[in-house]
Amino acid sequence: MTTSCPSGQHAHHDVYAAQCPCRALLDLLANKWSALSIGALENGPQRFGELQRKLQGVSPKVLTQTLRRLEEFGIVDRTVYPAVPLHVEYALTPLGRSAAIPLNALRSWVEDNIDHALRPEPAASQSR
Repeated sequence: MTTSCPSGQHAHHDVYAAQCPCRALLDLLANKWSALSIGALENGPQRFGELQRKLQGVSPKVLTQTLRRLEEFGIVDRTVYPAVPLHVEYALTPLGRSAAIPLNALRSWVEDNIDHALRPEPAASQSR
């Protein structure tokens, strides 16, 4: 689907076009840790440690990089509360909440279909 570009940088948005800025947003949202971070924030703001516990297997470095990129694109808000120790919360923006809808559907589809995707190959194709 193509739409006119409100930024005026090019004639229209086309994610299939190599130079379209849509690709950077698609790359961000298609990233595993981005999709999971957005899902973890669907129920409201969370602190970094809460997110890291929920997203089993993510390193602090990767989670930090992911949250920074999500913030740069306006998907996540980062709020710092002046306290000792410092209190930081991450929350979805309205744009992030709109991205959460299709990502939630994708995560549900993956959970519902993983058993079908991992079926063993038929014997004939294993001998190739």
